[in-house]
Amino acid sequence: MSTQLLRGHVNTIEMVAAAGDGVRRRRRKHTPQFKAAVVAACRKPGVSIAAVALANRLNANLVRRWVDAQERSGLPARSAPVSKPRPSRIAAEQFLPITIESSSAARESITIEVRHGATVVNVAWPIAAASECAHWLRTLLR
Repeated sequence: MSTQLLRGHVNTIEMVAAAGDGVRRRRRKHTPQFKAAVVAACRKPGVSIAAVALANRLNANLVRRWVDAQERSGLPARSAPVSKPRPSRIAAEQFLPITIESSSAARESITIEVRHGATVVNVAWPIAAASECAHWLRTLLR
């Protein structure tokens, strides 16, 4: 079987000698066990169908048809393990709320840091003049 590239695609077609004109393509036949193994590999979490197809020297569209056929036969789409939510180990009485203090300076001004090469300029703009700050910033960034 050839693994040469044909216009960016991997050639996976088997060539056999034919009487008269030289070489002809031969259709490959895959066993049900091989198909099942490929589909099972596709069902693993985080595995792409294209990667499985390439690893097995198959066309991704063919593998997608095998997966679709198995899904239509009534089997689940993926065999990813389903995790059940675990009950909380912390009792409700043990829960302690946490308050986060914010600085009043952060609420009273808009802080902008402008870097240009080695120069760093920090600007603190009052929140009451936010629209003027936006206009200044748009002008600066032009």
